Amino acid sequence: MSALLLALGAGAVTGLALGALGGGGSVLAVPALVYLLGFTPAAATTASLVVVTVTSATALGAHAREGAVRWRAGAVFAAAGVVPAAVGGAVSRQLPAALLTGAFAVLAGVAALRMLRPATAPSKAPPIPARASRVAGAGAGLGAVTGVLGVGGGFLAVPSLVNVVGLRMRAAVGTSLLVITINSLTALAARAGSAHVDWSAVGPFAGAAILGAWDGRRLASRLSAGTLQRLFAYALLAVAAFMLADAVC
Repeated sequence: MSALLLALGAGAVTGLALGALGGGGSVLAVPALVYLLGFTPAAATTASLVVVTVTSATALGAHAREGAVRWRAGAVFAAAGVVPAAVGGAVSRQLPAALLTGAFAVLAGVAALRMLRPATAPSKAPPIPARASRVAGAGAGLGAVTGVLGVGGGFLAVPSLVNVVGLRMRAAVGTSLLVITINSLTALAARAGSAHVDWSAVGPFAGAAILGAWDGRRLASRLSAGTLQRLFAYALLAVAAFMLADAVC
């Protein structure tokens, strides 16, 4: 019963962050699975991919109904990440637990610092799409991160879709969910048959994350986005520091 309650609570917090901030909440899934539910780092990254895939696909439907998904641009960006995601998913099984934990801690710290950076005023000029090589490079990099560390990478995908692909912010948030869903499914397929998934914990975690995401969207409409982002960033920094200390020790 205690494990079930922990799974429900951790999933709700993860979904709440995803719904309120539009990205970055999945970074909480791996440490929650490791330190609250007792998963190994390798098993946690696989389970996190399940949570990320289900939650992103559900949110994608809502954004698509609002017309905020650019299917062609998202498909091209995601296609560049398919092979790196598959390779990353296979490679992650061979990595030592301490290395996975340390790498994830660094990624979480980078995500937190990006959130704490002051926002710049949006330019009134239309974004200029970059060369295909830059789009492919950005997509491949995101796919590799998803495959190895089991995170959606929304905090990386959204800026890339804005600055590299040339999408507006609203479209970038919706399109990033398409990219994340494709990358996560690919990485998960690469791990199929090689990693055991404890559905008794992952099922409630994913379900609570989906419900939490809806509450997060309502919370975002009531509180300042900047306040929510700072609170989440500080919490993420604390998690990153703890995981890095654990990897080193």
